Amino acid sequence: MSHTILSTYADHRKIAEVEDISTDQPWRWLVAGWRDVRRTPATSIGYGVLITIASYLLTLGTVVSGLYYLIPVLLGGFFLVAPALGLGLYEVSRRIEQGEPANFMHALRAIWRHSFAVSTMGAAMVVCFIAWFLAANLIFMVMSSGITPTIENTIPYLFSLENLPMLVVGTLVGALFALGVFALSVVSVPMLLDREDVDVMSAMRVSFEAFRFNLAPMLMWAGLIVLVIIGGFMTLYVGLAIGFPMVAYASWHAYKDIVKE
Repeated sequence: MSHTILSTYADHRKIAEVEDISTDQPWRWLVAGWRDVRRTPATSIGYGVLITIASYLLTLGTVVSGLYYLIPVLLGGFFLVAPALGLGLYEVSRRIEQGEPANFMHALRAIWRHSFAVSTMGAAMVVCFIAWFLAANLIFMVMSSGITPTIENTIPYLFSLENLPMLVVGTLVGALFALGVFALSVVSVPMLLDREDVDVMSAMRVSFEAFRFNLAPMLMWAGLIVLVIIGGFMTLYVGLAIGFPMVAYASWHAYKDIVKE
């Protein structure tokens, strides 16, 4: 079954058809993503290494600034900006699908070619990230016991039984932010790459409708993304070099399964 999404503008033109999907398809997207990694190992891992290096630099800057307690906040914020970071990899997957050559330069050209759409989506995600950052700081100030974070006590304090309520509240608030961004971006960023006739607001609307019509499969897909990315975090970001490209490629396949013209 499919659902027709019409423009909210005066012309009410058809934007796309959103297909119903099953709960086993997210697993197939991951398999397809891994297959694309194997087809373009140098490009995929090279892109992933850049994400890994950026993660190290951001973490180092946080530590040097003495803001150790913000590291979990920044890790949570990664999920808010990750969809835009994968644009170049969506292009690689698109070219593989069409039997065309695909390399790192194609990924960079796609980012440049769609710079307006990317910057618009990126700005929206940055706003969400800032909102999450401010909310997390507010939660810390209101619910912490007044301890001064240091490199020695931050992790034990954050994950202590005494701090469990703050950790639970922070996790729930962060999950709500991430879920909202996921609903609006899960197919919108690949769609902006694929369709020149679709604007940012229309793509976000299609994404939300795709999420709404396929709630259970999309929640499963969100959970799988979280597991892969957290696995990358737990390997001190090294796993992101493979995990991030695999998820980005899988997201392209998700878009192609869900959205039809």
